[in-house]
Amino acid sequence: MATTNGWGSASPPPMLIQCSYCDAHTLSTQRGTWELTPEGDDAFEPTLYTLVSCDKCRAPQLLVQTAEMEAGDVWGWTEPIREWPSDSSGPLSPSIPSAIAREMREARACFGAKLYTATAVMVRRTLEGMCVDQGTRKKPLFDALGELRDANKIEGRLFEWAQALRVLGNQGAHFSKEAVNREDAGDALELAEALLDYIYVFTAKYEEFQQRRSTPPGGGPTGQP
Repeated sequence: MATTNGWGSASPPPMLIQCSYCDAHTLSTQRGTWELTPEGDDAFEPTLYTLVSCDKCRAPQLLVQTAEMEAGDVWGWTEPIREWPSDSSGPLSPSIPSAIAREMREARACFGAKLYTATAVMVRRTLEGMCVDQGTRKKPLFDALGELRDANKIEGRLFEWAQALRVLGNQGAHFSKEAVNREDAGDALELAEALLDYIYVFTAKYEEFQQRRSTPPGGGPTGQP
């Protein structure tokens, strides 16, 4: 059965990728694209997904790019970042604000390039962006995370995770003879994504659930059993 590549008869140019199977930079062949654009009240930037296959081992991977304003007020695409297969927990939820998701994707890209100290720094930047988005007023990240805890937006183990990521980010941001290792960088990615999911995905779902449970089909408040 014939297959199509998504570009008609024209062959797209090869792309340089970091193949997770070859564990090396290789050329790849583009197999198709999908452009996701906002509709109605959607609040995310256009996103371009590209399916490629490694020219050396033929393993597939999915690349993602987001729209950005370039010089001269012209829209363009960011550098492609591998979305799948990922060394972290998978695609980011569209509920995460685009600016914060961009920082998280760059942290993933650093990890994929084996830049573990840079990964820790980008995770810290992600936490800073999350705090600003959540309305914290204090600048030091330690105090901003404390604000989130006092506002009951994060608590218990989540607060401990956030503080551990802050400390690791400090280690990456300042010169030290002890480099951030792969295991710590990988854990930092997973913990940061868990925090983002808790703030932007699970909390919203729980609030929707509570609202739905408290409002009967007729629109009035539910009665007590």
